[in-house]
Amino acid sequence: MAKYHNQQPNMANLMKQAQKMQQEMQKAQEELLSREYEATSGGGAVKVVYGGDKKLRAIEIDDELLNPDDKDMLTDMIIVAVNEVIEKAEADAQTRIGSVTGGIGFPGL
Repeated sequence: MAKYHNQQPNMANLMKQAQKMQQEMQKAQEELLSREYEATSGGGAVKVVYGGDKKLRAIEIDDELLNPDDKDMLTDMIIVAVNEVIEKAEADAQTRIGSVTGGIGFPGL
C-alpha cells in the first residue's frame, strides 16, 4: 500500500503563501484608493475625475457649454463622463486584484 503522507501539502508553506497573497491584496487595495481616473465627453467639453476611493473628485465644464439653453445636453454629457470614469476605475480594480489573486474571485473585492 502506498504511503500518501509525504505528498500532503506543507501547511506552513500554504499559510505563508496565503499570508503573502493577503499582504499583496492589501497593498493593491491601498494603491487603488490613491489612484485617479479621468474621462471626458462631448469632445472634451466635460471632464470628470474619479478616485479609486469611489468618490467623484472633480467636474470640469468648458465655458462654452454654460448656456442655460443647453442644460439638458450638459447634464447628459456629465452623466456619460461619470459613468465612463466609474467603468475605468472598476476595470482597473479588477485587473489589479486579479493579478494578486490569480483570477480567483473573493466576495466584496
